[in-house]
Amino acid sequence: MPLSLLSLAAAAFGIGTTEFVVMGLLPDVARDLGVSIPSAGLLVTGYALGVVVGAPLLAILTAKLPRKATLVGLMALFIAGNILCALSPSYWLLMGARIVTAFCHAAFFGIGSVVAADLVPKNRRAQAIALMFAGLTLANVLGVPAGTAFGQWLGWRATFWGVAVIGLGALAALIVLLPSRLPMTGSGILAEFRVMGDVQVLLAMVISVLCSASLFSVFTYISPLLAASAGLSPEIITGALLLFGVGLTAGNMLGGRLADWKLMPSLLVTLVVLIAVLLVFVPASGAMVPALATLGVWGVLAFALVPLLQLRVVDTAAAAPNLASTLNQGAFNLGNAAGAWIGAVAITHGMAYQHLPFVGAALAAAALGLSALSASLDGTARRAALQAGE
Repeated sequence: MPLSLLSLAAAAFGIGTTEFVVMGLLPDVARDLGVSIPSAGLLVTGYALGVVVGAPLLAILTAKLPRKATLVGLMALFIAGNILCALSPSYWLLMGARIVTAFCHAAFFGIGSVVAADLVPKNRRAQAIALMFAGLTLANVLGVPAGTAFGQWLGWRATFWGVAVIGLGALAALIVLLPSRLPMTGSGILAEFRVMGDVQVLLAMVISVLCSASLFSVFTYISPLLAASAGLSPEIITGALLLFGVGLTAGNMLGGRLADWKLMPSLLVTLVVLIAVLLVFVPASGAMVPALATLGVWGVLAFALVPLLQLRVVDTAAAAPNLASTLNQGAFNLGNAAGAWIGAVAITHGMAYQHLPFVGAALAAAALGLSALSASLDGTARRAALQAGE
């Protein structure tokens, strides 16, 4: 793998850290800015909405710009947004700064996925995408816990200064390591919009939403689930979340290899196994050892889907992949929000925390059905092409 991919992974690490680190600092932020903790929690929602809104906007604005200059500019925007977060004297200014920071998220991962795939031979494209996303998974394992501890020690503003420094390092790496002349994949903004009408592209994005919703319908409430079902202490739950993060990182790299091997068969099999694991999680969550074992396997499977789905979008939108790849990041974030909401509705209507994996399994089953449909359409298109060739 070329060293230039490490610059993309470093940037992904910084972006992932700033997205999630505020969760561990909510009491500090709320106390300092004079708002309630639920209000401070909306900073997470604001960021997610910024990703969804920023995805199409920045994809359009950067459609004709050189890829390296675009990625460097997005990282500069990321640095500026984190500095604004650190300096924000009020809640609403902090919210605005978070949204500014989020604008670069979807565009960077979307364009970065296309660039990563173009930097390597065709049979290693998904592994290249997975290496970039490894920065995001490592952010959850290392960046978020370290950023939380740093903010609790020196104040929450220090965390955002620290993330800005990470961004500066990533910016330098992008400038030095990325080739100056990256291929301009695609045929202009009109072609980018036309490809969004392709059924297979739309199916891939809906599958991304469902897979992400499956994860967050359960993971959002994993702490009360483990506490209520298995009786785990806060200290053990912290270790469980670290285990889950390690599973995400391993799954990301596994998914890259599977996608380069056989993309659609791997997607279908991964979803089948994921559904089975979620169903097993219901009884397994009642005791510590089986709960932790199932949690680790679930983490591997949940993030193995990410490079599979991202490459699927890039492949189905091959003629004009930039907008589709960027919008797929918005699809993942839409799934995050939808999954958390669906889980909340289930709990509000009396579902026990222990039974939330049934919800995740149902959403994954919907993703499996659409994936089977997409694979069937692939087969139909191949047969039509063969007949036309005859």
